[in-house]
Amino acid sequence: MSSSSSFSRSLLERPVAAPWGCRLNADTQSCVVKEDNDFLEHLVLLKTICLGADATDELHVVAVDSKNTYGKHKPVPIAALRPSVLPTISLKGLELVPPVRFVLKCGAGPVYLSGQYLTLEDDDRSKAQEEDVSEEEVSDEDVGAS
Repeated sequence: MSSSSSFSRSLLERPVAAPWGCRLNADTQSCVVKEDNDFLEHLVLLKTICLGADATDELHVVAVDSKNTYGKHKPVPIAALRPSVLPTISLKGLELVPPVRFVLKCGAGPVYLSGQYLTLEDDDRSKAQEEDVSEEEVSDEDVGAS
């Protein structure tokens, strides 16, 4: 896809964001964010990784495996946390394309990941829905004025 077509496509799409998060620990060492089969583009925007208050003072390593990686799908470490040194990290703009798998490679946790799940909504579809709502509001006002 050329840069001009991706630019024009981005003008037709509007992001819809929802909060997202998961917890990794000794019992649940991985979390998978699946892709929806709705023919829209989806992104996981990871913002924060932090240790829980009851995390032991050991190294906790979080890795990710997604479509963003090339070649063999091996989890790539993205954070190494230790309560006494670095209990939290804030990430700016780590966008991952679902399906995404987060893995606790080292440590017992709990480790909390949070961010947003973005869906790039077709702007033409959302405008049509807004127009339908506006028409209903106008017709309701006309009925009340009579």
